[in-house]
Amino acid sequence: MTDGLQPLLSDRVVALSAPTQAWSGSDGDLGAATIDGFYHGDTRFVRTLRLEYAGADTAFAAPEWIRHTSPAASEVRFDAVLRGVDDRFPDPKVRLERVRRVTDGRVTETLTVRSHLAEPVSLRVRSTWEPDFTALQQVKAGAAERSSWGAESVSDGLRVSSGAAALDVRTDGAEVVVGADIALTWAREVEPFGSATVEWSVTMDDPSLVVRGVAAPAPWSAPEVAPTADPRLSRWLDRALGDLDALRLALPDHPDDVFFAAGAPWFFTLFGRDSLWAARLLLPLDVTTAASTLRVLARLQGSKNDPETAEQPGKIMHELRSGELAMPGEGIVLPPLYYGTVDATALWVCLLVEAAEAGMPEAEVRTLLPHLEAALEWITTSVGAHGFLDYVDETGHGLSNQGWKDSGDSIQWRNGSLAEGPIALSEVQGYAYEAAQGAASLLDRFDRPGSSELREWAAQLKGRFAERFWVTTAEGRYPAIALDRHGAPVDTLTTNAGHLLGTGILDPEDEAAVSALLCGPTVSSGFGLRTLSTQAAGYWPLSYHGGSVWTHDTAIVARGMARAGLTDDARSVVAGLLAAAEAFDYRVPELHAGDDAREVQAPAPYPAACRPQAWSAAAAVTAWEIAGR
Repeated sequence: MTDGLQPLLSDRVVALSAPTQAWSGSDGDLGAATIDGFYHGDTRFVRTLRLEYAGADTAFAAPEWIRHTSPAASEVRFDAVLRGVDDRFPDPKVRLERVRRVTDGRVTETLTVRSHLAEPVSLRVRSTWEPDFTALQQVKAGAAERSSWGAESVSDGLRVSSGAAALDVRTDGAEVVVGADIALTWAREVEPFGSATVEWSVTMDDPSLVVRGVAAPAPWSAPEVAPTADPRLSRWLDRALGDLDALRLALPDHPDDVFFAAGAPWFFTLFGRDSLWAARLLLPLDVTTAASTLRVLARLQGSKNDPETAEQPGKIMHELRSGELAMPGEGIVLPPLYYGTVDATALWVCLLVEAAEAGMPEAEVRTLLPHLEAALEWITTSVGAHGFLDYVDETGHGLSNQGWKDSGDSIQWRNGSLAEGPIALSEVQGYAYEAAQGAASLLDRFDRPGSSELREWAAQLKGRFAERFWVTTAEGRYPAIALDRHGAPVDTLTTNAGHLLGTGILDPEDEAAVSALLCGPTVSSGFGLRTLSTQAAGYWPLSYHGGSVWTHDTAIVARGMARAGLTDDARSVVAGLLAAAEAFDYRVPELHAGDDAREVQAPAPYPAACRPQAWSAAAAVTAWEIAGR
């Protein structure tokens, strides 16, 4: 383990059912890596876990693990051979199956020993584990310390607690020994050619939790994939839709309104931008999650001016947590309900417009129209000094960048220097234009006033964008990633320009030119689109937002290409996504390295990337839209 550094995730195994998750090694044991544990909400409840076995007269030893498989997002099976109780022949005849299942608030392990021996096998199985009540953000910072806890026997097991948080253990008849850790031991006789099974579980309770799991089945069905489509697409869709099902959450006061948690392990909560984009990409298969996501965010829509939380009337929130979120070493401290996002409000409007077009019931749309009007008021009155939507952190401890590329170094000049804020992102202007035009049509449909003023505002925004955002460099002519505090266009070529495709803010000939640039070798890796061109001084394939590939980002660009009628470009980009999906066994992570497919057979993982991630999973639906129907 490496203290003080964010845990790496790329070689770990996860089973999840939001807001609960279990991270382990490929053998199912916990403790070899910083991330390992059983989590519920923002707390880790179990820190280490070790499984051992022994014969009647032998010492305990570790099984020899041979494989792990994941039949569903919430289940992992680990297989081992037990040669210490086997016969003298080379074929393994005694096997152990360890099946871990995760449901809302509970992790269950079922251990089955199967024998192909002609005589009975006497053995003991021992599961030793350490309770833990560490905050998730401490785990992320690599600064988790041992926590104190107490245990007491109850009628059907054991109760372990620390303050208000507690876990209940059910042991299926095991001998329980409590010391510095907790050991569960079973003694079993396996009949000739027979099997024996034991089971244990932990049920976790955290009263501070601000989200809850969803019991209802997913409201979508897997789509039909054209027989001529790439066969990898079906595999990706199957895995992605299962992950999306496992990432569904609700708020306790409205359990029927479901939204997507952003991703595992750090983001098992409501994020404005992430939840909106995931629902939007899924919209061809499911309108109901889009509608419920809109309602959840509408209830939290800003109603006052509060610089500390970045709340403003009409603004859509960024992130919801059970308590203050501190990021050690980064100087970032966010309040439990934080509004520091410049794009979520326009994205909320865009999703409402598209959901209404896709069949969201008229009565449900009508109830959201006051929220729509409040959001439009925020969009049209929040333009900065240069006439564009921009952002700046007013607290000194919030997010310095408030678009989807929200790391501190994401807005760079071509020479690698950082742009000074306030920052006006190019794609945000595209979202705002699309939102205004779509909302004008929606207002007309429901006989609400204001549509003509919105269309005029959008036309003026488009004109200003055409005058101010375009740059010409050695790579060509394209929209800058942003305007800086002086109104100067920040001249790097990035995927942000691709988010403008299909929004209407670009003319068709400009869309074609931007699309061609993004399909070129400096941005297209062959495994998706790099966030930053290789010709920029700050490019690095393992930079979080400066050269890596984000699947959702690439999918948004491909979606825009298709909407702009640039079908060949869109299909070319999807081909890269499918190559990446295959490389990651169809569970595409949050991001991966921007390595070139002409140089490597598979992209390197970004080792700290979350997986599964909702908008990465939803990108599979976009791939199906473009290349699978």
